[in-house]
Amino acid sequence: MIYQFAKYKKSEILRNHLNLGGENADGERIGVTSLYFEKNGRPWIGVMGEYHFSRDSRENWYRELRKMKAGGVTIVSTYVFWNYHEEMEGVFDFEGDRDLRAFLAECRQAGLQVFLRIGPWAHGECRNGGFPDWLLQKAFPLREDHPEYLAKVRTYYERIYQEAEGSFFRDGGPIIGIQIENELVDDPGHLLTLKKLAKEIGFEAPLWTVTGWNSLYGAKIPVDEFVPVFGAYAEAPWEPHTRRLPLSKHYVFDPNRNDSAIGMDIMGKTDSDGWKLPYERYPFATCEIGAGLPFSHHRRAVVSGMDAYALSLIKLGSGNNLVGYYMYHGGTNKIGTFTTLQESRATGYPNDYAILNYDFHTCLSQYGEVREQYRLLNLLHLFVRDFGETLAKMEYVPSEKTVSVEDLESLRYCMRTDGESGFVFINHYQRLAKLEDVQDVVIDTGKVSFPPIRVRRELSFFFPFQLKIGEEVLEYATAQPLCKCGNTYFFVAIPGVEPRYKFEGKAERSAVRTAAAGKEFGDGFHRIQEGTVTIVTLPFETARYLRRLDGQICLGDHCDLYLENDQIQSVQGGRFTYYVWENEGFVRKTAGENKETATLKKEAVEEPFLPQYLEELNLGGERKRTWKKLTVSSEEGFIELTETYDVAQIYADGELIADNFYYGEPWRIPAKLLYGKETYLVMSELRDDFYREFSLN
Repeated sequence: MIYQFAKYKKSEILRNHLNLGGENADGERIGVTSLYFEKNGRPWIGVMGEYHFSRDSRENWYRELRKMKAGGVTIVSTYVFWNYHEEMEGVFDFEGDRDLRAFLAECRQAGLQVFLRIGPWAHGECRNGGFPDWLLQKAFPLREDHPEYLAKVRTYYERIYQEAEGSFFRDGGPIIGIQIENELVDDPGHLLTLKKLAKEIGFEAPLWTVTGWNSLYGAKIPVDEFVPVFGAYAEAPWEPHTRRLPLSKHYVFDPNRNDSAIGMDIMGKTDSDGWKLPYERYPFATCEIGAGLPFSHHRRAVVSGMDAYALSLIKLGSGNNLVGYYMYHGGTNKIGTFTTLQESRATGYPNDYAILNYDFHTCLSQYGEVREQYRLLNLLHLFVRDFGETLAKMEYVPSEKTVSVEDLESLRYCMRTDGESGFVFINHYQRLAKLEDVQDVVIDTGKVSFPPIRVRRELSFFFPFQLKIGEEVLEYATAQPLCKCGNTYFFVAIPGVEPRYKFEGKAERSAVRTAAAGKEFGDGFHRIQEGTVTIVTLPFETARYLRRLDGQICLGDHCDLYLENDQIQSVQGGRFTYYVWENEGFVRKTAGENKETATLKKEAVEEPFLPQYLEELNLGGERKRTWKKLTVSSEEGFIELTETYDVAQIYADGELIADNFYYGEPWRIPAKLLYGKETYLVMSELRDDFYREFSLN
C-alpha cells in the first residue's frame, strides 16, 4: 500500500520579533526564530536533561554530568528550590550539596550548558512546590504582584545571583537559559514582573522560558518575553484514582504542543476569555518529555525504554526543536531541619511521594545506573547533534490520513521537510497496547518513493530522503541515520527492515549484515563506499552502546561508556571491552579493573526501634511491619532487595538513608550506603490498593 502526505505549506519564519537572544564576549550568539533556535546564525537543536544538583551529593556531580553528556545531553536544566536554600527565614544555605556555584563550575568543566530554573515556585514534587514553610505563614498572597511577596522574592533572587554571577553566557559561562516560575497559567503580568526583577538584579541569558501548558489554549504569558516550553508524559502519577488511564495520545504524531494533562493536580480550568497562545511565534520546544515517572503512593506506572524512545521520537517528528527531558537523572530528596521536603498530602497536595526517593525510574537512576531509555534516547541525540542543523529548518507534514490513538492497525507516520528533502518518521508503538504489523508499506514523499517494507509492531524509527551527505545526495535509505565522523556516516538497521541505500544517479545497494555479531562485538557492522562517503550500518542492538565521547566514536561491548578526566570509563565498572573507530574500522580496547562486589547478608529480626518516619510506612492505613538486619561485605557495587512490600525504608545507624514504593522490580542500592553501619530494612505489608502495571503474585 502507498502511504502519502498532506500538502506541504512553507511557513514564514519570523526573526527579531522576541525580546530574546544574546552574545558573549567571544562573539558567540544564541538567537530565536519562530521555527528554530540558532547558534552563531545556524539552526540548532539542543538536548536538555533535568538533573537537580541539590538532590544528589556534590561528590557525584562531575561524574554524573559526564554520563549525561555521553548520553547526548548538551544542556543541564536544574531547579533552585527555595526551601532547600532558605528553610529558616533569612538563613541561607548554599554549601555542600546545595552549592550552586560549585555545581555551575562542574557543568562548565564537563562541557555542558545550563538552564537555570529559579522559580520562585517550582513544583518538582517538592514540599510546597519549593516554597519554605515560613513563607506560607505570611499574611500576604503568593505568586502574584504583591509588594511584600516581591520583596521576599527579590531577596531570594539576589542570593541566587550571588552564586551564579560570572557563570552567565555573557561572561563565557554555561548559563544560556533561565526559566521563571512553573505552571503559572493565568498571570502574564506577574511573569513579566519576575523577569524584570531578575534582570534588575543582574540575571541575563539569551533564552528565557516559561511552561506553556494549561487546560486548553496554552498558558497566558507575556508574548514577546519568553519562549513557552512544553512536556509529554506516558502516564499521570498525579491522577487521583487507581484505574488504568486511556491510551496515551502522545503515541500518535501531532504538532499540538500543549499537554493539558500535566499539572492537573494543581491547576484549575482557564478562563474562557478568548485567549490563545500564539504558537506560530515560537519554535516547538520541550522541557518535560517524561523519560521516566515518579511513583506516587497510589499510582506506580513504570516507563520502559521504548515508552520513552517512541515518545521523544514522535515529538521530534512532530516538530520539536528543543528536546528537553524531566527527569533525565534521578535524585534523592534532602530532609530538612524541621520537615521532610517531599510533596505529600500532608502539605495539601493530592499525592504522597517517597520521603527520599526521587529516582523517577528514568535514564540514569538516583544512584547513577543506566536504564534502557538512556541507550535508546541516545540514538536520537547522536542524530540531533550531527543532523540537527538540517532537521531544525524542516517543518512537520502530517500523513494523508489522520490516525487516532484507538486505531491499532493503521500506520502512524509523518514527515519533516523543507519541500525538497526530509525525514519520514514512523511510530508503530503504543504504550500498553499491541499494534498489528503492517505489510508492504511504500512511503511516497512526493519527491521520493521508498521501496516496500514490513513495519513490525513495537518499533519507532525514521528514514531520510534527498539528504546531502558529504558530496553525495542520498535519495533514500531504509535505515536510520545516527551520526558522522568525517566522511563516514553511521546508520542503524531497523529490526525486520533490510537496510538499503540509494544515492542519486546510482543503483540501490543493500547493507545486509554478514554476521550476527562476529567473534568480536565490534565486527557486527556493514560498510558501503560511495565516492568519498562511507556508510556504516550497525545492528540496532549494537547501536544502543554507540557513544560520541569528545569527538571519538566509541562502542561499548554491552557496557555504557562515558569519559571522565580524559579516561574512558564504564558505568558498570570492573574490567570492560570497548571499540574506538579508527582508520575506517573499530579497534578493540580493554580498560578498568575487576573488583569483588559486596555480598549481602539478611537476618530477620524483631522490631529494633520505632521507625522515625512511621507515617510513610502507614500510608493508606496502618500496616504490619517486617524487619531485617542488613550486612554488606564491602562498599563495592550494588546490592539487590527482592522482597515484596508496600513501602520499604533503610535505616543506617538510626538515620533514614533510602526508601522505596514497591513497583515489581528488585530495589538496587549502593553497598557504600550500608557498609560499616548498623543497618536495618523495614517493610510495610503490600495491599492491592494502588494502580500498578505488574502482578502482585
